Parts: sequence; C-alpha cells; structure tokens
Amino acid sequence: MSVSRFLIQTDELEPFLGDQNLRLYDCTTWLKPDPPRIYRAESGRASFEESHIPGANFLDLVENLSGSGASFNFMMPSPPTLSAALEAAGVGDSSNVVLYSRDNIQWATRVWWMMRAIGFDRASVLDGGIDKWEAEGRPTTSEITPYPAATLSSPQARMGLFCGKEEVLSDLENNKVCIINALRETLHKGSETLHHGRPGRIPGSCNVPAVSLLDPKTKAYRPLAELKSLFQEAGALDADKVVIYCGGGIAASSDAFILTLLGKSNVTVYDASLSEWANDLSLPMETG
Repeated sequence: MSVSRFLIQTDELEPFLGDQNLRLYDCTTWLKPDPPRIYRAESGRASFEESHIPGANFLDLVENLSGSGASFNFMMPSPPTLSAALEAAGVGDSSNVVLYSRDNIQWATRVWWMMRAIGFDRASVLDGGIDKWEAEGRPTTSEITPYPAATLSSPQARMGLFCGKEEVLSDLENNKVCIINALRETLHKGSETLHHGRPGRIPGSCNVPAVSLLDPKTKAYRPLAELKSLFQEAGALDADKVVIYCGGGIAASSDAFILTLLGKSNVTVYDASLSEWANDLSLPMETG
C-alpha cells in the first residue's frame, strides 16, 4: 500500500487491511462537559477496545502524545518525544499510516498535523472515521494485535506549523495574515455562557467552524469545492499566511488539514489557542 493522498476513503482502505506496512490508528478523545471549565478531556481507549477497525491500534492524545507538564491540554511535545512515542506504537520510516477517530475527525487531523510537524508525511486521515466505516457495514473487531516497535529517522521539526501567542499578537495588525477561529459560531461571537476563560474571539479573526466542514450525516468532509468556497470567503486563500486557533489546537487542525489539501502552505496552528489567550488578561478579546 502506498499512501499517496492525505485523505483516504473507506473503500480505498478496506482492501489494504492486513498489509504489512499499514499502521492504522484510532485517535479518539472525548471532551466531557465539566463546568466551570468548558470540558474535561478523556482518552477514547475504552471505546477503541470495545470496537475498532481490524488491525487498528490506539494513539492516546491524552496520555502520551501531548506535552507532559504543559499548562494546557494537548500541547505539541518536542519532536524527539513525539517521535519516540510513535516508534513505540509501531510507526517507522516505511510505515503507511492511516489515522481515524470516532464522532469527530478532528482527533485524527490533530495527530496528522503533529506528525507533519516532525517531518513525517506518510500519513492519511480516514474520511468519516469509524462512524462512516460502521454505517457502511464494514468489519469491526475487539481483538487487538499490537504493532512491533519501529524506528523513525531523526525527527526534523518542520518550522511554522505551530505558533505561540507572541506570533499571533504580532500578526493582528498585518492585513496579509488571515486569522481563523475554528470553534462554533456561538463561541466565536461570545454568546454562550461557557467559554475558555473570557467569552469571544481574538480580535479581527473570522469564523470557519471545523464542524461546518463536515457532512453531519456521514461525518465525512463536504466536497472540496464547497470547502474551498468557505475558505475563499474567509480570505484565507488569498492571504500570505493563515493562523488558525480554537480552544486547544484540536478543531484548528481540521481547518489546517483542509487548507493543506487546498494547496495552502503557510498555515500555522496556535497550539494553546483560547485556553491560553482567553485567560491572559493582557491580551485583547472581541465579542459580538
């Protein structure tokens, strides 16, 4: 099997189940409402163990793929740390990786973006995840066969895929930079009682909710032509640079994934996103 595209369909994947170079991973994470916090992150390992695509293993964003000791959930670890975790899970230089998740594709795209950030490009995301797979009556199992540990060449950080608040702050007055909020519209406007510290958005940012990229019935991406129109309307395709944020760098990765499919190269995810920005009173917020 040769992963030649970043988005793979269910009917394309199924014939390659069992291929010796295929490394298939469930990346599911659950966000549980937890007032006064907006959510509590929980590993999706239990749902994976109950049912998954045959041959799949699990990559745990909560337990071992996020930076340890970070002040915020889901922070990108150092390239050597991430590389070591992937190697232990069976990812090597010759692996053809397919990532999927349950309920929301954003968990798979987050891991895909992280892999890309250490220079690993042999990964694809399963369109519609296991939800679409199951809806089509394709096989599932509860049997788990771990992959043997593998070796990745020394990870080389691909600069610019993640950014911090200083970079975002410096971009606020640059009209050649498009800043996108990937959260739902009500969070973007600040009209919900729940928020990430303060209601609203980074000033001047536009809204392309990650959820709007998906077909609500199949949980697969809408046609690329439709998605292109969304980002064109937001000004992303004509900008010199696109900065994407959300609550914690997860939904933003789905927007970033689609922009990459559309050929946009200068795209960065604000890793700590509103988990940091909305709680730093020195930084501006906008509502309405």
